[in-house]
Amino acid sequence: MSGPLQGLKLVEMAGLGPCPLAGQSLADLGAEVIVIDRKSRKADPTDINSRSKRSVALNLKHPEGVAAALRIIEAADILIEGFRPGVMEKLGLGPEVCHARNPGLIYGRMTGWGQEGPLSQTAGHDINYLALTGALSTIGLRDAPPVPPLNLVADYAGGTMFLLLGVLAAVIERQSSGTGQVVDAAMVDGVPALMGLIHMFLARGQWAQARESNLLDGGAPFYRCYRTADDQFIAVGPLEPQFFAILVEKAGLPAAHRDDQNDPRTWDDRRAEYAAVFASRTRTEWEAIFAGTDACVAPVLGWDEVEAHPHNAARGNFIRVDNVLQAAAAPRFSKTDCAIPTPPEAPGTSTRAVLAGLGYSDEDIAALAEKGVLV
Repeated sequence: MSGPLQGLKLVEMAGLGPCPLAGQSLADLGAEVIVIDRKSRKADPTDINSRSKRSVALNLKHPEGVAAALRIIEAADILIEGFRPGVMEKLGLGPEVCHARNPGLIYGRMTGWGQEGPLSQTAGHDINYLALTGALSTIGLRDAPPVPPLNLVADYAGGTMFLLLGVLAAVIERQSSGTGQVVDAAMVDGVPALMGLIHMFLARGQWAQARESNLLDGGAPFYRCYRTADDQFIAVGPLEPQFFAILVEKAGLPAAHRDDQNDPRTWDDRRAEYAAVFASRTRTEWEAIFAGTDACVAPVLGWDEVEAHPHNAARGNFIRVDNVLQAAAAPRFSKTDCAIPTPPEAPGTSTRAVLAGLGYSDEDIAALAEKGVLV
């Protein structure tokens, strides 16, 4: 089996960040993904986002390079691109041109600021988009600057996942309308959409502006990480009272804490008290104490530990492709299971094969190479 998206054809304009992950996710699920790269180069087995894709290297500054790209796009179901607004139009590959050739094309556009608005032409990165949504102001210690949560929240959660949602929703809509459309996926749109729960707390007056003061930002002593005796960490998160009761019992905390678990006035003192308790044993000892319970306690694993953890190993969450550790395809399917990802091919590897499949003759391909169209 090769995944539930077998038969779906995607063109990905080479770039960084959210689009490559979106293309990887669709390839993992069985879609045929062709990346239009800028230049041929050696294969890089560590370029995980390029796994299971084919690559065509074209000179898009040459009219015949653009023409070849349009031939590829004409045969596709979806195109995704992550350039600043207007770049694809300048290349001659904007939505109007592509839809004239392929009316059913789903044209996915991934940006941080969106296709319009005062900042749409401004450079930015995950930290900037996250800052503008309000989300970044909530992350970090109370008396320190906000801490960027890697580039997971804006680039990948607010970006990649909403791009995927958008283009696949448009594919479903196309079944009834018969025509494609443009999907404008912007990180500054996606991140707020993730924050419904926090907006609810704000509307109810249950969320303080100060960091490390709330239920889910490390303010609650029962929802944060603690250092252990061996200088490791454990993650503690029993929000529900029945689970918190188990934590109290197993950790030897005062039973009276069960009565006012959610009273923020107690939290400052209890964070220090709990820190002292958890610092009294090693991470391994705490794992043994909480094993098999619903106390919602987990070890904070390092990158060198995740593959061997019994639960990760049992589910096959991590795989090695050319001995490069990476995530397995997700999610799982009961009927159309996904194939094992293939290693990233060298950019430009499939140029001639893809063009031949579109009807270019050997002579045509040789002429394009002579003109500098194939790079």
